[in-house]
Amino acid sequence: MRSSRWRCAGAWALACALTACRTAPPSFLVPPPWEVRKPQLQAREHFDLKGRVAVATGREGFNASLRWAQTGPRSQLTLEGPLGAGAVQVSAADHELEIVTSRGERLDNAAAHAELAARLGFDPPLPSLRYWILGVPDPERPALEELDEPQQHLLGLTQAGWHIDYPLYVAVGAEMLPARLTLKRDAVRVRLLVDDWQP
Repeated sequence: MRSSRWRCAGAWALACALTACRTAPPSFLVPPPWEVRKPQLQAREHFDLKGRVAVATGREGFNASLRWAQTGPRSQLTLEGPLGAGAVQVSAADHELEIVTSRGERLDNAAAHAELAARLGFDPPLPSLRYWILGVPDPERPALEELDEPQQHLLGLTQAGWHIDYPLYVAVGAEMLPARLTLKRDAVRVRLLVDDWQP
């Protein structure tokens, strides 16, 4: 009789445990607050991504592959596609800019800005873009944020005359990072698809 009661009690305890396992939400599905995530991402100094970019400027446009390596304040970009034959190397840090064309021509600062703007059809906001690509505003500029409250990440951002949409995120380790983003300013539209994140 006692054995039977122990078996019943054990079965009841197991059932309760299983029910608790089914109903308790996994803690990793609850995103941390935006007020916590934002400064953490803004402070990130190292990441690497590979993706594709599509640029439309009025009636003209092009597609290119993109490799972005961030090390401290320095952004190293490789754009390969119809920007001229071969790849264009871009190195930016603070207010310094250097590009190396596929012909091996090296340009810096004002000449580099002019060459890059001529190739792209617009002057890219590289100092802010290193933050936007992570899904956060540039901490040095005022911004308007559109927040996805349940997921605690940005749906949209307006800053420095640009509007950025974030239609898709992807899990990268314990973090959610943008997989797609669209930048718009006047007649310029830039779409970025990230194929691989290496945070």
